[in-house]
This record gives sequence, C-alpha cells and structure tokens, in this order.
Amino acid sequence: MKRTLVVAAAVAMAVFALSGCAKKVESTKLVYWSMWNQTEPQAQVIEAAVRDFESKNPGVSVEINWNGREIRKTLQPALDNKQVIDLWDEDIERVVKTWGAYALRLDDYLGKSFPTTGGKAYKDSVMGSLVDLARSYSSDKGLYAVPYQPFLFAFMYNKEHFAKAGVTATPRSWDELLDAMAKLKSAGFVPMTVDDAYMDTLPGYYLARAKGYPWVQSLVKDKTNAMWDDPAVMQMAKAFENLAKMGYLSKTVSSNKWPAGQQDVASGAVTMYLNGTWLVNEIMGTTGPDFKWGTFSFPTVPNGKDDGTAANYGAQAFQINKNCATPDLAFALVAHLTTGAWDAELAKKSYGVPVGGTTEWPAQLAEAKAIFENLKTCYPWAAGIQADTDKLPVIVENFTRLVGGTVTAEQFVAAMKR
Repeated sequence: MKRTLVVAAAVAMAVFALSGCAKKVESTKLVYWSMWNQTEPQAQVIEAAVRDFESKNPGVSVEINWNGREIRKTLQPALDNKQVIDLWDEDIERVVKTWGAYALRLDDYLGKSFPTTGGKAYKDSVMGSLVDLARSYSSDKGLYAVPYQPFLFAFMYNKEHFAKAGVTATPRSWDELLDAMAKLKSAGFVPMTVDDAYMDTLPGYYLARAKGYPWVQSLVKDKTNAMWDDPAVMQMAKAFENLAKMGYLSKTVSSNKWPAGQQDVASGAVTMYLNGTWLVNEIMGTTGPDFKWGTFSFPTVPNGKDDGTAANYGAQAFQINKNCATPDLAFALVAHLTTGAWDAELAKKSYGVPVGGTTEWPAQLAEAKAIFENLKTCYPWAAGIQADTDKLPVIVENFTRLVGGTVTAEQFVAAMKR
C-alpha cells in the first residue's frame, strides 16, 4: 500500500484535529488495523466513532482493516515489510511486549487536552491505574500504548440470589465468604461453580492473597518441591476441601467443561463464578440485559498478604506506529475513541468497562467501578500459578479432584510434591 502526503497539509491536519476545528485541507489518510471482527459490537461502535471523527475533521479519511484475532499473526510481518499502518490495537500486555519496538512513545500527549476531554488533560480523563499498567510493561517505563475497554478478574455474582438469601454486603474476607455461602445454601441456592477453563484461578488467587503473586510463581517453579510444604498451601487446600464438604460448590465442578460453569450462572442455577467482567457481554444472549450482576474482589484470607487492591486486570490498547507521518492526528483519533461519548457508547454496547474516569458505567458493572479505582497491584493471569507449564496440568488435575471431593487436602499437597 502506498500513499503520498503533503507535509504542510499533514501539519495543518494535526493542528485542527487537536483543536477540534473543522477546516478543509488536503486529504490525509490514517490506516488502522483492528483486533475486532467487523460483526462484533466493539467493531460496530469503533467504526461509527471513526466515521464521526472523519465528519468532524474534513479532509481526514481512516482506512480500517478488520483483522480479528489473526492480527497476532499478521501485524508484525506487515510492519517488517514496511506496510503503511498508522495505528493498531490488541491486548495491552501483548502490544507493549510484542510490538513495542514498532510503537511511538506517547508520554508527551498525556498533558494535552482534546475535544472529548472537556478541557482536561488526557491523563486526567482516563483511569490512571491503566496508564500505569501500560508503562509497567515497557522496559523504559514509557507509555507506548493507550488503554481502552478495561477488564477485571473478580467474582461475578447474581445479586438477586444475595438479596433473597439475606446477604447484605459483598464478602471482603474468607470468613465473610463462608457466611454468605451458608446463607445462600440455606436459601436453596448453589453458591459457587467453576469449570476447566478457569480451574487454576481459584488456587492461584487464594495463594496470591496469602503470599503475593511472586511467591506463587516461585512455588510452581520450585523443582525441589520444598515450597509446597509451606503452611499456606495446606491452608488453601483445606479451605477448598471445606467448600466441597459443606456443599457450597456445584456438584458438577469436577466435570464442567467450559462454558458449562458460566451457563449455570446465566441460567440462575449457581450464584458465583470467579471470572472476568467480560462475562456480562459473553453470556448476554442467555441472561438478557436485566440480569442483576454484582462484582466483588477475591476476599482476603487468614494470615494473608494481599487484599482487594490486587487483581488481574488489563485492557485492550491502541498503539501508534513510530513511523506514522501524522502522529498528532493519530493520537487525536485515539483520544476521540477513548474518551467522551464514544468511550461511553463502547461500554454501553459491549456491556464493558469504560476507560474514561467520569464516563457512566453499565449498570451490570456498577460494583466493579470501586474495585478499579482502588487497584494497586496487577496479578498475572491466574495470579502466577501458570508460571511453569509443566507443573500446571498436575495442579489443575489434582485441584479438580479436591473441589470435586475425591481427594483430601493432604492428598492434594502430597500430589504436588511428587
């Protein structure tokens, strides 16, 4: 793909795009490669937002290439072949760690205001925790990606079940979780489920709450297996053995194949499921928009280290090519997509989390907002328990038996040491 740019026109375009003025200049094109498929709600909102940006900036055209998740395979070869691609998006960690060498450093834009930021600097218009997260993935701690559509991994639950069972507050400690489960069971509800896709997240989160995620990573990498003798491991195993014994877990947990667990939540058969805030959109076809969703952080555990300020969270993110001929214009488009009305529309249509600090949240995720606002520590996926891919299948197999009630806590720990 080739294009000819008039330098003076490009500069003028950058100026009026940042100021929000509609001024006719020579045609300038941006090329955007997207991670979304064109039929997805995210793509539909983004396309409408891009066309709105074009209408507000006469002379600008944006070519969108809907790559879907294949962008993970197609983007880098295209960049290596010098194909003109001005900006792209994908998972925040992936874009920084995998494509950071191709990306423009964006720190200088954070202090600028844009038509959609209400007179505030961009950095004051979006979640600071996500900007910090983007920085944390780069070797020089610079900003090489702009987050949007955040997610949080936490307990997703049925608020109607809580209300009918007399659970008036979300659990913050393991004891409070047990109390809520007892009330749910007494009211005739199955308190919790899990399936094979997320089985490792439960022990991972418990151990991270007990000792921190770096310790969890060290645990699973310990070739001597001596760390499995730590009392925190037995405490975790006993905790989940107790859930199974008390009947607080679905009877199908040991045989559930994804998406069986989330469908049980969607149908109202189970109350709680440790999952991502994306779950609301993922099972909307079953629940409908009126399902009463709630969210709470994995609770603290006895003698533990971490609390609700630590979680696995992240976002998708935009990057701008360091060779982009009109980077100011490209960032103006990114600001248009990630703040103001289009940030709100994306959250609304995808039942997702907005990145704008003052954007209204979907009702289904209202309880997730306070969690996001207090995040300080980002866990890796499953809180670090996947750090050794050889050990992971052993953990999952035996933890599945533990929550299924076919092995004891002592047998679980013994299996981890073999």
